[in-house]
Parts: sequence; structure tokens; C-alpha cells
Amino acid sequence: MSQWNNDEELFTLMKEKLYTPVVGDILDQMGYKHQFLPAAIRPLEALVPADAFVDRSQPDNRLKLAGYACTVLENDVFDSPKKPFGYLTEALDQLRPNDIYIATGAHHSALWGELLTATAKARGAVGAVLDGYSRDTPQVLEQNFPVFCTQCWAQDSSVRTYVCDYRCTIEIGQVTIHDGDLVFGDIDGVLIIPAEVKDEVIEKALIKAAGEKTVRRAIEGGMSATDAFAEFGIL
Repeated sequence: MSQWNNDEELFTLMKEKLYTPVVGDILDQMGYKHQFLPAAIRPLEALVPADAFVDRSQPDNRLKLAGYACTVLENDVFDSPKKPFGYLTEALDQLRPNDIYIATGAHHSALWGELLTATAKARGAVGAVLDGYSRDTPQVLEQNFPVFCTQCWAQDSSVRTYVCDYRCTIEIGQVTIHDGDLVFGDIDGVLIIPAEVKDEVIEKALIKAAGEKTVRRAIEGGMSATDAFAEFGIL
């Protein structure tokens, strides 16, 4: 029997009890060995220099995200498109509670910013993951909304980027992402949990996370790493 009754309880449990390394280990054990997005995709909070003038009053809320993938496919364009931004506004307006906007395909401009953050947050979305850049960094961070991206860059997307589809299958790095897959991210990276195995993965990850705490206590109490692994099977 699962430890959660609904999505809100599931995502709260993930953010409180789990971290991407332990979930990634479970996916490896289950044969899903290519689920981490490229290492360059980091929390926006972590990309900002420590001495930058931004609000850091609630950084923990911006360093972790868990929700369902709303996949977005973009492409670079080289002149002003007939429809500015393509289907960007439609993709934003159809976001649902617990969605994470996850986009790829365009790399010549920022894919995210202040007003997209406000729109996504107003729709009940819980984060954004970008295979590319974000801008309006202080204004995004002050909204206390987790955004993961490769870097900050202000170049505008209106004449350079076209959203051509959404809620479609996309690929980022080594990962194929289907709309509705589970997205989990923290300071160590972002991984994708296929929807068809999400409950099994989370249940096993919760057990492993608890086991790792037991192993750490044993090692801190004097047990060798070799003996700990022999007894617990975790290291």
C-alpha cells in the first residue's frame, strides 16, 4: 500500500523524503538507465552568483521540484514568424495543477522569463525545466517558483523561437520524455520517471532512502564500509 493518497501528498513526500541520487539508483536497478537530463540543467537559484542582488529568502522552495511533465517542443527561426512565439501562449494557458513545463528544441534565445513564470504559477503549475536559457532572473526568483535551466541569457525569443507543439514526445539529452511522466529535480539534477512505473519507483526509493540513513548511522558508529555493504547491501 502506498504512503500517499493523492498527488499533493505524493509530491510533498518526494520533496521531503527523497533526493535525485536515490531515485536514480532505483531506476538503474529497474533497467531505466538513461533518465537523468544533462548535467548543465541546474536550478536557476544555483546559477546565480552568491553576491548577486536577488531575493534569497526562500531558496529551498526553488531548489526542488516534483510534478507531471507538460512537454513543449520549440524550434529556432531566423526571421520574425507569422505567429509570434508560435503556440507558446496556448501551451501556457492549458497548464494544469502539478504540471511542470518542460521545453526543448530552441537554443538561440531565452525560453523562459518573468511573465511566463507568473502565468504558469497562476495556472497551478509547479515548475519549469528548460533545455536552454532563462531571463528576467531577479523577477523570476522573487516569484518563488522553481526554474531549472542551463544558464541565464536575456536574448528575446519572439523573433528567434517558435513553439511548434506541446503535450508531445520530446527528447532532452539521453532521455525520451512523454507528456505526463514524473519530473523530479534538485541540486544534483533532474530526472524523468516514466509514468507507468512511477508508483513502484517512489515506493522503492522511500525504502532505500530510509536504508541509507541506517547505513550512515552504522558507519558513523564505527562500522566499516565493507561490513556495512555486506549487512545492508547499500552504499
